[in-house]
Amino acid sequence: MNPFPKKTYSLGLNPLASRLCATTCLSLALLVPAGRARAAAPEEGVAVAIIYDTSGSMKEPVMDAFGGTAPKYQIANRALKSVVGQLEAFATNNSGHKQLEAGLFVFQGERGREAVKLGPLDAEALRQFADSFSRPQGNTPLGNTVAAAARALLSSPLAHKHMLVITDGLNTAGPAPDSVLPRLKAEAGRQNASLNFHFVAFDVDARQFAAVKRQGATVVGAMDEKQLNLQLQFILRQKILLEDEETPKKP
Repeated sequence: MNPFPKKTYSLGLNPLASRLCATTCLSLALLVPAGRARAAAPEEGVAVAIIYDTSGSMKEPVMDAFGGTAPKYQIANRALKSVVGQLEAFATNNSGHKQLEAGLFVFQGERGREAVKLGPLDAEALRQFADSFSRPQGNTPLGNTVAAAARALLSSPLAHKHMLVITDGLNTAGPAPDSVLPRLKAEAGRQNASLNFHFVAFDVDARQFAAVKRQGATVVGAMDEKQLNLQLQFILRQKILLEDEETPKKP
């Protein structure tokens, strides 16, 4: 017989109390990470959602950079590739203190579609779209596409969120952009996020976008390929990729 019998110790909890303790501890363990995620500060960086007009009117010709004419979608394809090059240069040369995310949204019926998912810059995917797009068709659901792009931007952890809209016409399906901007700005405010809108009116009077301009959006006009490239360069350098852009302040 063992002269030193093995002792067992109890916490003094009956079986019901033990089960309650285990359930409470598990609930707390599940809640803590979620709480931390909600309280996390935005990361330093720039997220850019590009809206590219794929409506039928993009088949129409305008003056190109060579003195002739070309369908607007071909000119816009070249402009998109130029934008990608500028984003790549920023990602390479910004000394590593800012992250960069980008995504591409197009029209589909009366809604917007994410053609290149918003995330870390995928320059190859954006270029592949520009090289392959050749069938503009359908309506111009600007408001719904702006809303879809904004939802993606607001899910990004990066502090500076920008939407770059390249369009040759006014909204023809669903709500107009000026009717959705207040709701999107309010949601950004609740998240303490910086959400900025930039419209390039390509071969359309920029005054047609006065309603979004009154709400703080950048609005510029471009009547041909040279102007389109200059305006996109201006918005990227002066509005989106600013080195001295301030992080949103906490209330």
